[in-house]
Amino acid sequence: MTTPGTDDAVRPAEPLAERRLHPVTPFRRAWAPIAVVIGWALHDPDQAQRQLTRLTTTTLLIALGVVIPAAALYGFLTWWFTHFAVTDTELRIRTGLLFRRTAHIRLERLQAVDITQPLLARVAGVSKLRLDVIGADKKDELAFLGEGEARALRAELLARAAGFAPETAHEVGEAPSRELLRVPARDLAISLLLTGATWGTLAAAVVVPPVLWFFTHSLWTVIATGLPLIGAAGASSVGRFVAEYDWKLAESPDGLRIDHGLLDRSHETVPPGRVQTVRIVEPLLWRRRGWVKVELAVAGSSNSLLLPVAPRAIAEAIVARVLPGVTVPPASALSRPPRRAGRCVPLWWRGYGLTVTDAVFATRKGLLRRRLALVPHAKVQSVRLTQGPWQRLWDVADVHVDTGANQSETARLRGTKEAAELLRAQAERSRTGRRDARPDRWMA
Repeated sequence: MTTPGTDDAVRPAEPLAERRLHPVTPFRRAWAPIAVVIGWALHDPDQAQRQLTRLTTTTLLIALGVVIPAAALYGFLTWWFTHFAVTDTELRIRTGLLFRRTAHIRLERLQAVDITQPLLARVAGVSKLRLDVIGADKKDELAFLGEGEARALRAELLARAAGFAPETAHEVGEAPSRELLRVPARDLAISLLLTGATWGTLAAAVVVPPVLWFFTHSLWTVIATGLPLIGAAGASSVGRFVAEYDWKLAESPDGLRIDHGLLDRSHETVPPGRVQTVRIVEPLLWRRRGWVKVELAVAGSSNSLLLPVAPRAIAEAIVARVLPGVTVPPASALSRPPRRAGRCVPLWWRGYGLTVTDAVFATRKGLLRRRLALVPHAKVQSVRLTQGPWQRLWDVADVHVDTGANQSETARLRGTKEAAELLRAQAERSRTGRRDARPDRWMA
């Protein structure tokens, strides 16, 4: 005879509904054995060439007949033994062919869930889901999922992270968005041409190789030096144009959404409340056009660029959405260090500035490439005052504010008394700011 409820008490938990990745994934995994062979050939090309010349046509065909099926089998098995499941509190990812690994990703620690589409993945109609987790050095990822499945899973994860019940989270769907800005390709191209780093690297690529040839007459030295310089120039211009092409910024309940890329498309989200610092960068050659770039420091996330180029007024309006209640202080509101600071840092001391508002600790540095950093008081983790022997001689000091993104912003070369008062006042502002701040939640 049983009592009511006993069957429910002893009933075993239902098994998790584990899911597999898209069937196209084995083709991606199959490249691993072939990459090992290519890596060996590049590491020792002479030995690889000698081994290749010894192979007969029959032996080569047999080798290909072994390597290709082995690679295909490896790709299939790694796909077969990879599963993922969403529970009430976490996302579990089981991987490993010989050595099993299970990643337990707590949903409340999700920092960002981004969707990326490399060129070949776009052709195949699949996407990669990348997950930023607080406290993790590298991103976990699910590669690959169908486009619709990736968006649906992303929406479900964000809904559960926001506190929706598991039985309703999958019905929430992707939050609606409203486009705020799209960067024209023409403006992006012009901004890259007006970047000093691009021209500096190109000049080095043109000047350095002939100089090395004149002194060494070594072709390998010229190639070994010139190719990296040309590659760096390409990465700072063409590479950035390809990566930042069709940059779109949209607003949604789960944060600011960023879509960009000519060949590889990326769909990223700036989580609400996680932005630790906003930086407005103004290169010298952009000032005539009134353009700026907006960068971010986000705790636990690799998202660092909000706007590659935009008019200053539009950029300031976007900053107000990232940091509600924050107004970007004008240049006239920033106070310079005292003139005696020029004894510590000649000429460049004029590029430093500071202002403190009710909402942010704002510092500026740079004469040619100005950078204004805005740190909300609630995001300041610690405040430090440093003063070297030379600074002590001229009665100046630096005040550092440290944020949750493991970065610091510095008010350089302030008067000693001003720095001491700034240290005390900022510690109090940070304490009250954290007390009054709203909790960081998805879809807040």
